[in-house]
Amino acid sequence: MEEIRSLKVINELGMHARAAGQIVGLAGKYKARLFLTKDGRKVDGTSILSILSLACPKGGDIEARIVGKDAEEFMDELEGLFKAGFGETGRGQYRPKKKTMKGVAVSPGIIIGKAHHLDRSKTKIFPKKLINGREADREVDRFRQAVDMAKEQIQKFKSNIPEQVKGYAFVLDTHSMILDDSLLFDSTLKRIRKEKINAEWALDKVVRNIHRLFKKVEDEYIGRRMDDVDNVSERVLRNLVGVQEDSLTGIKEEVIVVAHSLSPCDIAEINVTNVLGILTDVGGKTSHMAIMSEALEIPVVVGLERATDMILDGDLLIVDGNTGDVIVNPDPDTIVSYEDKKKRYNSYRSAIDKVRHLPAETLDGYKITIRANIEFLAEAKAAIEHGAEGIGLYRTEYLYMIKRDLPDEQTLFEDYRQIARMVGSDPVTIRTLDIASDRMASDMQASKEDNPALGLRSIRFCLNERKLFKSQLRAILRASVYGNFRLMFPMISGLGQFLEAKRILKSVMRSLDRDGIEYNREIPVGILIEIPSATSIADILAKHADFFSIGTNDLIQYALAIDRDNEQVAHLYEPFHPAVLRMIHQVVEAGNKEGIDVSLCGEIAGDPLSILILLSLGLKEFSMNIGSIPLIKKMIRMLPLGEVRDGLKGMLQLPTSKNIEDFVLKKARSLLPDVFEEDIFRYRATGTA
Repeated sequence: MEEIRSLKVINELGMHARAAGQIVGLAGKYKARLFLTKDGRKVDGTSILSILSLACPKGGDIEARIVGKDAEEFMDELEGLFKAGFGETGRGQYRPKKKTMKGVAVSPGIIIGKAHHLDRSKTKIFPKKLINGREADREVDRFRQAVDMAKEQIQKFKSNIPEQVKGYAFVLDTHSMILDDSLLFDSTLKRIRKEKINAEWALDKVVRNIHRLFKKVEDEYIGRRMDDVDNVSERVLRNLVGVQEDSLTGIKEEVIVVAHSLSPCDIAEINVTNVLGILTDVGGKTSHMAIMSEALEIPVVVGLERATDMILDGDLLIVDGNTGDVIVNPDPDTIVSYEDKKKRYNSYRSAIDKVRHLPAETLDGYKITIRANIEFLAEAKAAIEHGAEGIGLYRTEYLYMIKRDLPDEQTLFEDYRQIARMVGSDPVTIRTLDIASDRMASDMQASKEDNPALGLRSIRFCLNERKLFKSQLRAILRASVYGNFRLMFPMISGLGQFLEAKRILKSVMRSLDRDGIEYNREIPVGILIEIPSATSIADILAKHADFFSIGTNDLIQYALAIDRDNEQVAHLYEPFHPAVLRMIHQVVEAGNKEGIDVSLCGEIAGDPLSILILLSLGLKEFSMNIGSIPLIKKMIRMLPLGEVRDGLKGMLQLPTSKNIEDFVLKKARSLLPDVFEEDIFRYRATGTA
């Protein structure tokens, strides 16, 4: 049976998302197929996005064709919907307003779909004073039971973790360890008994105190570990008050999850068949949640601040995980535009994936080396799968952050040996401990500093705490026989500091000789160039180092006196600032003169526009976030390096970062229109990271 009728759109807003949703909902009731046609364009009547793409305004006509057993009854009800203006009236009319939001893009891709709110609001605390020791004992028992329940819940998540993120199961182990950590567990018990307060209040106070310990952390990777403490404490609080967590497993349709925050346990619950993307109010690109969600290969945007307030359940969303843009209730033209952008992105992404394991060689035959920055062992496998030619930066702080007891030499050795075996013959550059003394999880005594970023941290801390430093160096050297290791000292400000670190390394080598332990006697020893003073004397340092790696994240902040996490001055964080680019060029020239390798391992290494600048400055080795590797490889294989260098001559004479960006972008659009003209992938704008 077939029914065909012409239907007029009479509602003020035309065929918007809510009206399209009603049509799709109606179609689900009948055993018949619906097709809608406008201006000769026919679409499937069971797809919200297809209906919206008709872009039919008020007064427009749509031809409806229904085929199937219930065609007439279906058509009658559909016609009724159109005539009723989809339930909209002039007074109190539903008017979904288009809104745009900007967050931090942590996992690429473009998706269009419905919002699904997941309640992850903070548990409300009701402080209560206790009368006597007996009540305190009861609260202690309540807290212990809540912690035990949390451990069981985490273990359950771990046993059901999706294949894509199984390599990150250790993150859930970390959550279990945090529950046992004396800084959280014992401190809460002490507060309950000493202050005579209920378990919820005591735990809240303890977590606030831990927040104060982490408050001045400059290194985002370390600071984001506070997210794990928050995730764990919230789980315990929910168990204490008897609130059941809103579960992701209950999602049975394709949606974009909107939440205040998500934990690694939430990621372990996700079914990517139904969860198309993720939006959160808080979070950063270095949180465990962000790192794990990228492995799921769905668009994720965090740090939106008010997403849970501005987005209603069921709102139509466009999420651009490349740029961090989120559009709420987009108009039909915007939907059509993003559908096209999504197709182009997916097509280009497919082309990129095909070259991820090919050499990063320019059209004119220059070999460029692409490596990965990683923080965890599990990321080594992902790095190799994305085409990395080794690890250009292995951050070693994590094992020092997760427990109060310092990791012993054997624990460190096992970790380093594992990464050596995972990466094989490709190089692994291990950065020695880069942390401030007051950020250690251990009970190590540390004086309070007003400005830890410029205080006793990194190599300064290691030279001050030689026993700890030697333990790490022994572990690295012992593991060096299992792979191709390079050792790198961070935050070197002068030659004396570097030579002192090398003297300690030599003493560790002698101790291994006495113990009859094998190690690589020729392990390359380099410097992470991240302080302006080091760039000024790069020619001196190059005579004593085996290699340089330029850490632009800190170099830019120190050079421009900018805290990029401070919203009031973040716009002044300018990677293309002439001073920054001249520093990079100076280091490259110094390294080349002495014949040592010079690489760059900052965030800008994975940025499409920045890579052109860096190539023109003479760099041939880069280390970047894993997700950036395939695109940068594809770009390099499309570039004639000689033409890039010739085209960007004179760049260092330009007076401002904006002048430089405009100059480079013009050249980039002529060289790689697929990347820059089509606007499929993000590229850095002045003042952003």
